[in-house]
Amino acid sequence: AQLVESGGGLVQTGGSLRLSCAASATIFSIYPMGWYRQAPGKQRDFVAAITTGGITNYADSVKGRFTISRDNAKNTVYLQMNSLKPEDTAVYYCNADNGRNRYWGQGTQVTVSS
Repeated sequence: AQLVESGGGLVQTGGSLRLSCAASATIFSIYPMGWYRQAPGKQRDFVAAITTGGITNYADSVKGRFTISRDNAKNTVYLQMNSLKPEDTAVYYCNADNGRNRYWGQGTQVTVSS
């Protein structure tokens, strides 16, 4: 697999989780990386992205609570999620997209209990 996520789980409202996405060296070195999420019965939505140079972008719904980062030595991108809310419950997918090719991870479940 080109992208492998980990770190999902069950957390209470207000809690934190950190998701990890390990990528192949080839993809990680040249692709912008991102996170999307999909709740049951809903479309897959953008959450956050980071360029190879470290420029970040966030969905309005997570600004100030989530932080995306990348560790170039480990070919890994992270999503630190704080102040979690029940509406953050979804399957979270790692994404690599250079506008020509797109890769997805297998997804990791995040459940926030109220």
